[in-house]
Amino acid sequence: MMDKVAVFNNSHFSDLRGDLWTIWDESVFEPKLKFNLDKVAKSKKNVLRGLHGDNKSWKLITCLYGEFLLCTVDYRQNSESFLKNEFHLLTSENKKSVLVPPMFLNGHLVLSDECVFHYKWSFDGEYPDVDDQFSVRWDDPILDIKWPIEKPILSERDKNSNFV
Repeated sequence: MMDKVAVFNNSHFSDLRGDLWTIWDESVFEPKLKFNLDKVAKSKKNVLRGLHGDNKSWKLITCLYGEFLLCTVDYRQNSESFLKNEFHLLTSENKKSVLVPPMFLNGHLVLSDECVFHYKWSFDGEYPDVDDQFSVRWDDPILDIKWPIEKPILSERDKNSNFV
């Protein structure tokens, strides 16, 4: 099993009609996962969702429309990269996907006027809903994430998240 975030350059085709790309292909995708839930979020510019995570789900994240900055944070206490963060620019133009393993936080900041964010979930058992997830403040000083914004648009959940 992977123990880090992975970036995938998805195969795609473009012509005068538009674009067609493959987000997930079981025959070539590693690790082998059984995806059992898809979610889509539509957000406007300067919305920051997260940082959220849980102890059992994998998330394959793709930008279907617009662009956003995805931040991932290793939340595994015994890891050499514990609390380290990294950014990934996901756009409908670069057609990349990012696979986020369990015990990693993820959050995204919308950079375009509108954005459509897609994520496939793989987990055993019941869906890890809000009560089964952990949330950390987007501006936690210990994480020291260099978001390119000072006052993002946040949900009540994200405004009231805990510090590390």
